[in-house]
Amino acid sequence: MTDREDLQKFTIPQLLRWRKDIAGDKVALREKDYGYWRNITWNEYYDLVRKTALGLEKIGLEKNDKLALIGDNIPEMLIVSIAAQSLGAVSVGIYQTSLPDEIEQLLGYMDVTFVFCDDQEQVDKLVEIRDQVPHIKRVIYEDPRGMRSYRTDNWFLDLRDLYKTGDAINERDPERFEACIDEGAPDEVCHFCLTSGTTGLPKASMLTHRNFINMGLRITEVDHLEDTDEYLSFLPFAWIGEQMNSFAVAMVTGITINFPESVETSMDDFKEIGPHFMFGAPRIYETLRSQIWLKIDDSYRLNRWCYKYFMKAGEKAATFKMSGKKMPVMLRIKAWLGKAVVFRPLLNQIGFMRLRRAYTGGAALGPELFTFYQAIGVNLKQIYGQTEIIGIAYMHRDGDIHSDTVGKPLPQTECKISEEGEILSRSPSVCVGYYKLPDKTMELLEGGWLHSGDAGYIDKNGHLVVIDRVSDVMHNCKDEMFSPMFLENKIKFSPYVKEAVIFGDKMDYVSALINVSPLVVGKWAEDRGISFTTYMDLSQKPEVADLIYDEIRKINLNVEKEHYRIKRFAILYKLLDVDDGELTKTGKIRRKFVQEKYQNLYEALYDESISDMMVSAEYQYQDGQTTSVETKICFYTMEEVS
Repeated sequence: MTDREDLQKFTIPQLLRWRKDIAGDKVALREKDYGYWRNITWNEYYDLVRKTALGLEKIGLEKNDKLALIGDNIPEMLIVSIAAQSLGAVSVGIYQTSLPDEIEQLLGYMDVTFVFCDDQEQVDKLVEIRDQVPHIKRVIYEDPRGMRSYRTDNWFLDLRDLYKTGDAINERDPERFEACIDEGAPDEVCHFCLTSGTTGLPKASMLTHRNFINMGLRITEVDHLEDTDEYLSFLPFAWIGEQMNSFAVAMVTGITINFPESVETSMDDFKEIGPHFMFGAPRIYETLRSQIWLKIDDSYRLNRWCYKYFMKAGEKAATFKMSGKKMPVMLRIKAWLGKAVVFRPLLNQIGFMRLRRAYTGGAALGPELFTFYQAIGVNLKQIYGQTEIIGIAYMHRDGDIHSDTVGKPLPQTECKISEEGEILSRSPSVCVGYYKLPDKTMELLEGGWLHSGDAGYIDKNGHLVVIDRVSDVMHNCKDEMFSPMFLENKIKFSPYVKEAVIFGDKMDYVSALINVSPLVVGKWAEDRGISFTTYMDLSQKPEVADLIYDEIRKINLNVEKEHYRIKRFAILYKLLDVDDGELTKTGKIRRKFVQEKYQNLYEALYDESISDMMVSAEYQYQDGQTTSVETKICFYTMEEVS
């Protein structure tokens, strides 16, 4: 049996071969298609990678070439990635929501020569920019539906035809694939992962086989996983969080990765699988919290009373469980009863019955929301890291969880805080730099430490506390510091709030633009007989403004420092959206962009004489057409907290 630490001597394709040799008949991947779950064993996984790699070599993919993957989560995303890596080429994940012009820029920047797409939607984006990307030699697709007109064009290639080519080569030369993967070395760059792009075009982090495998070892050193555990792959493949689990954790532990039938059915498929662990961005947990709130609100009065009663007990019990302290007997009984009567059936409805561990990362999760999940019995842990360190550098441990921290460094990870208050890390999982950006690489890895760009500090328990992005920390006109992210998380704990953007840098007071939750606020309005047509109509109802006013008032009452309190707010007439450039692909607010885009609203928030104004809202449809709608935006001033 190979020692765990010896796995770092492998490349990802070599690790796949090792996993195949020790557990060949075990299910490695499972995909739902047309309502049926299709199993792929480790033997079949390896065979698919082999025929794909040999086919790619035949059509011209060479060592150090770049192969981009664009599409939803399907097993073939992993198969094609590892096949490319088997030849010494580099796989590149691009978000399936990327628009053609974004894809054109990224393909050019990363010198991509081959592209894999999952369906016609993504292929059509390549067709649109074909003249601008002459360096693309072939476009490979998985789903043949709608592709009939492209089959006579040699630029396109059906993955099944690639398989046939690979099979034929393997029959003639059965040792060829083994020879290819034997040439690989663990410190070679194998994958480009794009940063979130909060300040412009994403940068390509150059990640090695060792980076990934070390991360898989370190995570599971803290939280052990069995090879019988299940995981649902529903996060975007291009995000480091998904690659971390698919490339690193799965290969190291032998868990089964499940792929939903579609993005739309992922939560239903989640219930069918009942995974043992999950990883998700805060937005996912915020959405689930809203759904739980709606289920409780729709239930009988007795159920609502039980929920509120046992939630209070659960929150108290959570403080003991998270700290590892012994719980008082009566509180233990109440917590057990609440779990049996209220929370266990609730968790069963959302597919969390078998969930032993849940992780959140990519952005901060408010302490209140964190405690909520612990109270209902979900072992949620905060992790912190970044793309450049395979997603995780810090992580909570069982019995040592603090809702306002992100835990302690992973094994073999060092942490320190710079004189400027920036979080610095050092680990075998740190990337080798940014592709074709030597100046940015020098800044990123200055002094041998990974510079996160985040401000934070180490508390008395050795836990890391993240304040905000160094560039986002604000100071009011009196030079009093505050964190917009802290306030945004406070606001978003309200089930009525979908998103919040805080302003106030160099200003007299703090203000906010609010997105109400269309799901929860829509239900709230219907229950009270408040009619509305569109989200724009709902968001500007005076009753909704009163509702949000009360939510912000509660926050202000619980904020000790006066300069942290929100004085003015407005409810935005549209949801902040990735396609409109207001959010990154991982759901982070592009704060400067939002301020510039809604400059008129920003200025009105700081002119207390303005109570309302007419604005013109422009909407762009997928076919490129635009329409303009006028609406009145109201601005509200909070009463001072005594």
